Amino acid sequence: MLRERTQHIRYFLFSQYLADGVRITLEIILPAVIFAQFHKLEQGLIISLGAVAVSISDAPGPLTHKRNGMLYCNVCIFIVALLTGFLNSNIFSLGILILISSFFFTMLTVFGDRAGSIGTAALLILILRMSHSATAPEVLLNSILVLAGGIWYMVIALLFYRLTPFRPAQRALGDCLHETAKFLRVKAGLFSTNTNLDDEYHRLVEQQVIVIEKQNMTRELLYKNRALFKESTTMGRKLVITFVNVVDLYEQIMANWYDFNSLREKFGSTGLLEKVAAIMKNAADELNDTGESIQSNSDYSRKYFPLEDMEKLRVEIDLLAKSHTQNFMLKKVLVNLRKLEGKMAELYAYFETRRPSGKRIRSEQEYSKFVSHQKITPAVFTSNFTLESAVFRHSMRMMITCGLGFAISKFISYGHHSYWILLTIVIILKPGFSLTKRRNFERFTGTLIGGLIGLLALAFIHNSNVLFLLMFFLMIGTYTFQRVRYIIMVICMTAYILILFNFLGMGMLDVTGERLLDTAIGSGLAFLASYFLFPFWESRQLPGYMSEVLAANLVFVSKLTTVFSGRKIPSMEYRLARKEVFVSTANLASAFQRMQSEPKSKQLHASEIYEFVVLNNVLSSNIAALTSTLSASINMKGNKEVTNTLNRTENILKKSLMRFGKNFSEKRKFSIELGSAAGNTPVDKAVTEQLRFIQNVATDIGRITNKISQEIVR
Repeated sequence: MLRERTQHIRYFLFSQYLADGVRITLEIILPAVIFAQFHKLEQGLIISLGAVAVSISDAPGPLTHKRNGMLYCNVCIFIVALLTGFLNSNIFSLGILILISSFFFTMLTVFGDRAGSIGTAALLILILRMSHSATAPEVLLNSILVLAGGIWYMVIALLFYRLTPFRPAQRALGDCLHETAKFLRVKAGLFSTNTNLDDEYHRLVEQQVIVIEKQNMTRELLYKNRALFKESTTMGRKLVITFVNVVDLYEQIMANWYDFNSLREKFGSTGLLEKVAAIMKNAADELNDTGESIQSNSDYSRKYFPLEDMEKLRVEIDLLAKSHTQNFMLKKVLVNLRKLEGKMAELYAYFETRRPSGKRIRSEQEYSKFVSHQKITPAVFTSNFTLESAVFRHSMRMMITCGLGFAISKFISYGHHSYWILLTIVIILKPGFSLTKRRNFERFTGTLIGGLIGLLALAFIHNSNVLFLLMFFLMIGTYTFQRVRYIIMVICMTAYILILFNFLGMGMLDVTGERLLDTAIGSGLAFLASYFLFPFWESRQLPGYMSEVLAANLVFVSKLTTVFSGRKIPSMEYRLARKEVFVSTANLASAFQRMQSEPKSKQLHASEIYEFVVLNNVLSSNIAALTSTLSASINMKGNKEVTNTLNRTENILKKSLMRFGKNFSEKRKFSIELGSAAGNTPVDKAVTEQLRFIQNVATDIGRITNKISQEIVR
C-alpha cells in the first residue's frame, strides 16, 4: 500500500496537470503583479481575467486544436466583453444578453468539449463584467485589455508547447501506463482467494472506464500531431510505437479472463492462485515504474523479471497432474502470463537509444482513422434544435436557470458579489443529473472548507508576503486540479479568492458569507433545473450505448470468423475493431455509473444492465484471446461444428441488437467455407470448448437484452 501511494505521488509530481497548473498560475498572476508595480492594478486584473478565460479553452490535445481553440476563444471573449460593457447599464438589455448568451454558448457543445469550454469562457467574462458600469471609451479599453490577456496567455502557452513538443505526449503516455497498471492490479484481485469477486468486478469496470479515457487522450495527442510523423529524431517514433504496445498490453490483460468462481473452487486450496496474483501485482508495479520513467523523461532499468516465478509456478502446476488433478485451466493461465510478459518486454524498447524496430510506424492518414473528427458547420449546429438532442435540452435548461439566477441577484439585493449565483450555475449545471448532483455536493462542500481555510489564514497570518505566497500556491492547486479533482479545485479557489479580496480591501467575513449564500442559491437552482427542466435520464440513453457495444462485438466476432476462414486479419482492421469494442464498452460502463447516481425511481434494470456490462466484457475478452491464439495457426475452415457455433453466436447478437431497433449491416467479404471436407477438418478441443463458451455468453446477453428492451426502449 505504501509503495502504491509513493508511486501515486511521484506520478502527480511529474504529471501534465501539475506542469499546467504552475504555468497557468504564472500566466494569470504576472500581468496583475507587473501592472501593480506601476499603480495600475485594476488594469492588470482585467488582463489577468482575459488570461483566466482563455485558460479554460486550453484543454489537452494537439497543437493545432489548442491554437485554434484559444484563437476562437479570444474572439468570443472580446465580443462578449464589448456587448456586456455596452448593455449592462440597463437591466432588461443585460437580462436578454444573459438569456441569449447562455443558450448559444452552451449549444457550442455540439462541436465537442473544446468548443464547449470556449462557451464557458465567454459566459465567465459576461458574468464577471456584468456589474462593471463604464463609459463607451472605458468599455472599449477594458475589452481590449481582456483580449490582451487572452492573447498573452495564448502566446506563452503555444511557446511552452513549441519548446517542449514531446512532454505532453510523454506525460499522457506515462499516465496511461499508470492506469493500465492499476487495471492489472485489479485483475490480479480476481485470482486472489481473499477478495470478494463482485467487488472486484465493480472495480474492474470502473478502472476500465479510466483506462480507455487515458488511451483516448493519448491517442488524440499522438495521432493528431503531425510533427510526430515528420520528425527526423526517434522520439516521435518511440512514442507512437510504445503507445501501440500499451494498447496491445491492455488487450492481453483483458483477454486473461476465466470462470473465476470455478477457478477458486478447484484450485483455491492449492495456493497457486495467490502465486498467480502475486506475479500479476509485481508486474503491475513494474508497469508503474516504467510509466513513471516515461512521464518524467528519465532512463529506466527493468527491476522485475517474472520468468523465474513463472517457471516455479509451472513446476507446481505439473505436479497437480501427478495427483490426478485436472490442471488444464492453470496451464492456460500460465500461457497467458507468458504472453503478458512478452507484451511488457516490448515496452522497454522506448528506453533504447537506437531507433525502435519491429512494428512499423504508419502514415498520418492511417493513424487518423483511429481518432474522431468533428465537423464544424452551421448544419451541425442547427440540426440539434430539437428536444431529441441532449445538447439542446441542456442549453434550454441553462438559459432558463441563468435567467432565474439573474432575476434573484438583481431583485433580492443582499451584497455586491451576487454574480456568483450565475457563476455557480454555469459551472455546476451539466447535461446529466448525476454529474450536476456530484458537482453540487463538491461545490458547496469545497466552498465551506475553502472558506474556513481562507478565514483561518487571514486570521493568523498578518505578513502580506506570506499571504501572497500562500495565495500563489492555492492558485497552483486550483489550476492543477481543475480537470482532475473538482472538490480540491473549489477548496483552493475559494481560499485564494478570499485572500485576494483581502488584498483588495474587501471585508473577508462579508465576502465569505456572500459567497456561501450565492453558492447555496446557485447550487439549489442547478439541482432543481437538472431534475425538472427537460431531464434526460441515463436509463433512456442506455439502449444507444448497449447497441454500440453489441455492434462492436459483432464486428469482433466477424474477425474471429476471418481467422477460421483461413484468412489473415489485416492489422489495422483488427485494431480498429478492437478500439471500437474498448471505447463502446467503456462508454456503456460510464453511463451505467452515472445512472446509479440518479434517483432510484429513474433507474431501470440496474442489476441486469450491470450484468450486461460484465458479460460483454467476458465476450470481447474471450474473442480477443481466441483470435490472438489462432492468428498464427493453420487453416481451420471446413469444420461444421465451428461454423455452426460462430453462426449461432452472430445470430444471437444480431437479434439482441434488433431488440434495440438497430440492424447489423456489415458487409462480409467472405464466410467460412464448408466444401466437401465439412466436418472433417480437425480443431483443437480447447478451441471448440471456448467457442461454445462464447456462444453461451452471447445467449446470456440475448436473455438480458430481451428483458431490458421490453421496458426501457420506448
